[in-house]
Amino acid sequence: MDTVNYGVIGTGMMGQEHLRNLALVPGARVAAILEPDAEQRARALAIVPAAQVCEGLAELLAVEDLDALVIASPNHLHVSQLEEIAARRPLPLLVEKPLYTCAADVPRLLAFEAAYPAPVWVAMEYRYMPPIATFLEALEHATGGVKMLTVREHRFPFLDKVGNWNRFNRTSGGTLVEKCCHFFDLMRLALADEPVRVMASAGQAVNHLDERYGDRVPDVWDNAYVVVEFARGARAMLELCMFAEGSRYQEELSAVGPAGKIEALVPGPSRFWPSHLGPAPVPRVIVSPREPKGPQVVESPVDPTLLEAGDHNGSTFYQHVRFNAAVRGEGPVEVSLRDGWAAVAIGLAAQEAAERGEVIALSEVPFSPAAGAPAGQRAAVPAVP
Repeated sequence: MDTVNYGVIGTGMMGQEHLRNLALVPGARVAAILEPDAEQRARALAIVPAAQVCEGLAELLAVEDLDALVIASPNHLHVSQLEEIAARRPLPLLVEKPLYTCAADVPRLLAFEAAYPAPVWVAMEYRYMPPIATFLEALEHATGGVKMLTVREHRFPFLDKVGNWNRFNRTSGGTLVEKCCHFFDLMRLALADEPVRVMASAGQAVNHLDERYGDRVPDVWDNAYVVVEFARGARAMLELCMFAEGSRYQEELSAVGPAGKIEALVPGPSRFWPSHLGPAPVPRVIVSPREPKGPQVVESPVDPTLLEAGDHNGSTFYQHVRFNAAVRGEGPVEVSLRDGWAAVAIGLAAQEAAERGEVIALSEVPFSPAAGAPAGQRAAVPAVP
């Protein structure tokens, strides 16, 4: 297969990031797009002017030369689109996170998983950010075995999206699913273990409080603490604040074990960094051994071309390089359906814990990760071709 021809379902903000990055992947071509919003469709065509524009999913799936699909539609549409693709034309799939949005989707996903004959890759871009990939690769040696893992994200509020679907729990899955499934995925990946209990405190303190969409009032949370206990005794914590865009770094990860500590510092999208402050921050990885003491700081810069192509520190490109290899049969699926499933299950448990003010056992959540989802494999960043 000389060229992998893609159909892209949903070309809003994230879909356009996929289009820009696919343009950088050797042997990748976007053959068709599906986007009902005229403004977003026009922006997509400015990136891929030769792509066929389809009016519906059935029309897109009928495009003869498709080899793979990318789903980047609003969250609540993912499961029904997976089902239609399975019924009509089961091609290799990269589906954006979150894989699903509510417990009622679980039986449908079980049926999809049992019957789908082609590879399915869930888009967990944070794994492939260069500083986070370095952090994951060095984790075991730096810590001597992680006992405590912390993820802190201090960032901007939810951006405006078509139909404002990301303002509502019903269509987004809620903040701890929509936004934070990335971090629950990283916890499972870093610890190579499965969670058993979740506790959380969260709420809506600042953002979207004065917004109205017809008779609807946004109900997504903008801050949270989540603690996750894992089967072999490690603990992980998420600290989320979505009204802290003044921060120098957007994500700060730290892992600590008997041998020492390792940290990753990741800036937010470069397009949001004010020009009057000079160059945007460079990602860093810091290793702090207990003995001999002496933190070691390594900068982990990202190719400027990749920074221009999206908001995820180059990770969307690296992810596509690997998905492209999987479609060709030259590499494995690194983020499985079960990985995406487990990350959402933890997010749903965290939201339930915060709402009820109780500790939630993962056995109480439909599809408990502890009941059979395999832990993922740590990802390394591939070289830029």
